[in-house]
Amino acid sequence: MTAEDEKFLDRINEYADKVLNGINPQKTQVSYQLDKLRPVMEDISKETGMPIEEVFIKYMDLASERSVTNERKFQSTLGNMNSYGDVFIHD
Repeated sequence: MTAEDEKFLDRINEYADKVLNGINPQKTQVSYQLDKLRPVMEDISKETGMPIEEVFIKYMDLASERSVTNERKFQSTLGNMNSYGDVFIHD
């Protein structure tokens, strides 16, 4: 992911944190979530000349890419923790 892609994704995510604060994304309709993100996506569309549909697609692609990267880091961390041996602390 390029630095420009990171800024793009972070901008939408920061906006989402403000407007979707307190909702459960698993229990909230995607259409509602997208409607809340529409203003920032429209701004990006106007600034870049990219159709709003492409902004949405790029956002979803980058969000998926970041999710996969974060999951790999998490799994790597778990793997590293297990490489120190199976030490369990019991109360």
